Amino acid sequence: MKTRLGCLSNKSDSCSDFSEFLPPAQETAARSLKLSTDEAEQWSESFDVLLSHKYGLSAFRAFLKTEFSDENIEFWTACEEYKKIKSSAKLVSKANKIYKEFIDVQAPREVNIDYRTREKTRRCLEDPSPTSLNEVQAKIYSLMEKDSYPRFLRSKMYQDIINRTHAKCQRRSV
Repeated sequence: MKTRLGCLSNKSDSCSDFSEFLPPAQETAARSLKLSTDEAEQWSESFDVLLSHKYGLSAFRAFLKTEFSDENIEFWTACEEYKKIKSSAKLVSKANKIYKEFIDVQAPREVNIDYRTREKTRRCLEDPSPTSLNEVQAKIYSLMEKDSYPRFLRSKMYQDIINRTHAKCQRRSV
């Protein structure tokens, strides 16, 4: 974690490459990619913009880890992957995995949902379809959008990202 967030320390000049936020397998390929100030500033336009940007999603995930609530973004991402499954056998398998990891009471990465939503989701997953997780995913999305996202935008992490990308652009134009 410290290594991945090391780019945000005051001593680092490498924050615009953001490979530090990516899993090790993607890190090498991403080293050549750069983040512009405009891209980072666009993350503040909407939560959807943040989540649709590869580095935005990675930065938000890293932020949630610092708040010990990364299960929310992991759950949301798992639901996005779930919706894309075409095979009914794989749909059942993925639905069970998501339920056991995130939704079941005392799940290892249990998301914060009310009893009614949990029970409704459990019933929906008895015969899963690509839309079975839509309601619970929407609740977690809303929670992140209203709670975590504003804190992310005010965080030192995000401000450092903006400052580093801006400083890097300033150095290039000199």
